[in-house]
Amino acid sequence: MPNIKSAKKDLRKNIKRAAGNKVRREAFREALKKATKAKSADEAKKLAVLAQQALDKAAKTGVIKKNTAARKLSRLMAKVHAMKT
Repeated sequence: MPNIKSAKKDLRKNIKRAAGNKVRREAFREALKKATKAKSADEAKKLAVLAQQALDKAAKTGVIKKNTAARKLSRLMAKVHAMKT
């Protein structure tokens, strides 16, 4: 436990930030899972849009890096396009 007043405040801020990051991380992971496990190609396409939004928000807020979001989206879209054929 921190003893200095500013360190205590930093700890409180870190806990809040970690909670927010966890929410964002879980949101995009769930969106990716739903999109990959979709029954039809149309459903997968709609869910892929939601996954893209979640990935973009995570990248924008710094939960994941921009290139990581792009890579995950690219792999998801490859799977969605493979469903069509």
